[in-house]
Amino acid sequence: MHADDKRNIIIAVLFTVAILFGWPYIANHFFPPAQPPVTKIEGGKTVAVGEQPSGGPALDSSAGLRDRNAVLRDAPRIPIETPKLKGSLSLKGARIDDVVLPTYKETVEKNSPPIRLFSPSGTADAYFAGLGWSGEGVKLPDSNTVWTAEGAKLTPSTPVTLRWDNGQGQRFAIKLTVDQDYMISATQTVENGGTGTVGVRPYGYISRRGLPKDKDTYTIHVGPMGVFNGAANYDIDFKNLDKGEAPGFTSTGGWLGFTDHYWLAAVIPDQNSAFKANFRKGEGEQYQGDFALDNRLVAPGKAVSTTSRIFVGAKETQLLERYQDAGVQKFDRAIDWGWFYWFEKPIFYLLDWLFRAIGNFGVAIICLTFIVRGIMFPVAQKQFASMAAMRAVQPKMKALQEKHKNDKPKLQQEMMELYKKEKVNPLAGCLPMFLQIPIFFALYKVLMLTIEMRHQPFILWIKDLSAPDPLHVLNLFGLLPFTPPSFLAIGVLAIFLGITMFLQFRLNPAPMDDAQKQVFAIMPWMMMFVMAPFAAGLLIYWITSNLLTIAQQQFLYSRHPALKQKPAQ
Repeated sequence: MHADDKRNIIIAVLFTVAILFGWPYIANHFFPPAQPPVTKIEGGKTVAVGEQPSGGPALDSSAGLRDRNAVLRDAPRIPIETPKLKGSLSLKGARIDDVVLPTYKETVEKNSPPIRLFSPSGTADAYFAGLGWSGEGVKLPDSNTVWTAEGAKLTPSTPVTLRWDNGQGQRFAIKLTVDQDYMISATQTVENGGTGTVGVRPYGYISRRGLPKDKDTYTIHVGPMGVFNGAANYDIDFKNLDKGEAPGFTSTGGWLGFTDHYWLAAVIPDQNSAFKANFRKGEGEQYQGDFALDNRLVAPGKAVSTTSRIFVGAKETQLLERYQDAGVQKFDRAIDWGWFYWFEKPIFYLLDWLFRAIGNFGVAIICLTFIVRGIMFPVAQKQFASMAAMRAVQPKMKALQEKHKNDKPKLQQEMMELYKKEKVNPLAGCLPMFLQIPIFFALYKVLMLTIEMRHQPFILWIKDLSAPDPLHVLNLFGLLPFTPPSFLAIGVLAIFLGITMFLQFRLNPAPMDDAQKQVFAIMPWMMMFVMAPFAAGLLIYWITSNLLTIAQQQFLYSRHPALKQKPAQ
């Protein structure tokens, strides 16, 4: 073997090892692993994994934290009931602080409790929204004010109005309405029955205690966010708030709040009014995002009203877009699509349409793969034609390499002239792979981001396509009582991926360079480890794509038999 070939093989092996062991660190930053599996295999049976522990502290009476049910009994309440919201609002402080999402469950178990988003102040996972006024020279309602309610229940057909009289001539009212989904509208009114003009500034806020369960990552923002002056801002996180590094914002139109992986709580001022917004850190682990409108002067005998909205619910893609179309600036950016949203959203809509037509997201992903490969089939034909041409000129390339092995610039010049003369493009074979990169990344983002993929089953043991394959080889598919670390958690889908990639590479024309041969021999098994922590749906896409590529190769070999022949000497 030539010395250069030996060196190339060593470099290829070292490069492969570096990728294999360095990839987990790179991927953890740029491509965070999917959600934890919602099931595990124990004794050969599929068992649902329980709710993940909360990011907040455990209930501790010494910290002043109390049981949720006990806190809920402390103040009079008005029930909230819509098809997608259940809970209540507190008449003390006029807070919306008790909300569950009945259409979403914590786990895949049939008796799993629904997702709880809001809890009252004083509990371990306190999370609530409220509205009020600030001002000077006037007695204002505060967190201890007990309001009077007109209406027994807040539903899409029955609004509720909260009233309070400060005893000095000013009367305050908050009229609440709710739609069929997750949006609560609040009209704040101040009537001045006094003898002098008063100034008030309406405000709204979202307050939460502790950090969310979901992690803030490079590709999925979790934490404080908002839209100000027509642009989404993901730059603030809880670490900024802990350090006191939270700039204020002035905007006309927009919104702010806290986003989790799948859930959002946001306050939305009147979209035609200027407001000032802030994120801030309170005592202990309390965080708040709030807005305040400009000062409103209320003359004697006059009233001033403003309407704001509170969103508390799931980040359903089409629903966010409907609210955006209804006037909420950039509301679809509550989902952190990133720079390539213009490409990712069409992939989502196609996949979602396939799911609604078929009824199974796994089958929809397979159909998506067929569509992608069908569109790329003409490109694959050109790739194989180019590979055939490259294979035909390999003897001439080898001769040039021997002739100019000590003169690299001359070799490059002669090679370019050879490519031009023979009308071949050495990069044409890479085109299909490069075209698939944006599609692969878009599908990765769709599986990771959208709640429509959450807890979607495929077949057999795969109960959540947005989570990794729970069926691991190293614990004998759940027969041994331990869970392998993520780096070694090789599932059945990852093995299928390695096998299909190996078969695909075997059908490729064998490269003449020994270093390339070594890389192609190792690559399938390296990718098996690299892709194991990714979402099961992503592996299904890649496996299907490999199988279709193998079928295409068999077909195109019949069109280009020169690819299967050894190059002439």
